[in-house]
Amino acid sequence: MKTAEDRFGAARHPGANEPCWCGSGKKYKRCHQQSDEAGSSEAAVRPVARVLPGRVTAGRPVPASIPRPDYAKTGKPADDGPIDEVKTPEQIARMRRACQAAAQVMELTSKAVRPGITTDELDAIAHQACLDRGGYPSPLNYHGFPKSICTSVNEVICHGIPDSRKLEDGDIVNLDVTVFLDGMHGDCSATYLVGTVDQSSRQLVQVTRECLQKGIEAVKAGARITRVGEAIEAHAAKHHYGVVRAYCGHGIGERFHSTVQVPHYPDPEIRWVMKPGMTFTIEPMITLGTWEHRVWPDGWTAVTADLKRTAQFEHTILVTDQGAEILTLP
Repeated sequence: MKTAEDRFGAARHPGANEPCWCGSGKKYKRCHQQSDEAGSSEAAVRPVARVLPGRVTAGRPVPASIPRPDYAKTGKPADDGPIDEVKTPEQIARMRRACQAAAQVMELTSKAVRPGITTDELDAIAHQACLDRGGYPSPLNYHGFPKSICTSVNEVICHGIPDSRKLEDGDIVNLDVTVFLDGMHGDCSATYLVGTVDQSSRQLVQVTRECLQKGIEAVKAGARITRVGEAIEAHAAKHHYGVVRAYCGHGIGERFHSTVQVPHYPDPEIRWVMKPGMTFTIEPMITLGTWEHRVWPDGWTAVTADLKRTAQFEHTILVTDQGAEILTLP
């Protein structure tokens, strides 16, 4: 990835035949050039810095001795039909090991976040840390994803592909780490400050962390899973932030993503009831502006439609009789 202009400089419009800044994949002249030149309100709300695609290297190798998930070779996870979302004690024990490995990889990788490091270098650190623990980096070749973690910078909501872009002073970056170990996936993410970050972004990151905690506190056996989204959106709304609707938390275990969906906003159509032994992720994506999104032509990178910044935090949790146990705490 690369930025279209200096972090604190004036925004540079693309050339007429260059890709539009909005990520639509269209040429600038056929997308936002006219409105930008007219000084439209949409142009006025665009952030100073924008993230654009950079050079992506090949996925990193995994030794043959490391057990792999079913999609590691083909890129296509097997669909074995419905599964029991309530885990057995033996499955929960394996989940704990996978989640602890993910938390350790996250902690180690996050220590390398600094101005000047590339997101691809962060991917290399996380990849090796995963292998060192006997795990497989779950994102690698999942539906063809080319790298071992997701790195989402500034306006990138999620699924950012690690590449040649160097982190810059003032950026924020989300690291999304999932490890496949002992036949289970453990999933977590967190947003980090890079160097000296403006107050608006720092508050966004703090409130997003609080939204995750509110969602976890809402977990209650016997209650509908929509309680989680109700708690998250209520807290975000106090700060006039948006809550992304296109992506949600999910059931997890022997499958990277199983049937359960955990929206981060109230959704009356979600009928799942939380039961002791269920494991799923809660991963709110909170925005400074609109909750609407666009996806880059790479088919993965999701950005806010107004290109304002966004943050995310995520834990894998286990539903218990008392509430929630966070499996991915360091």
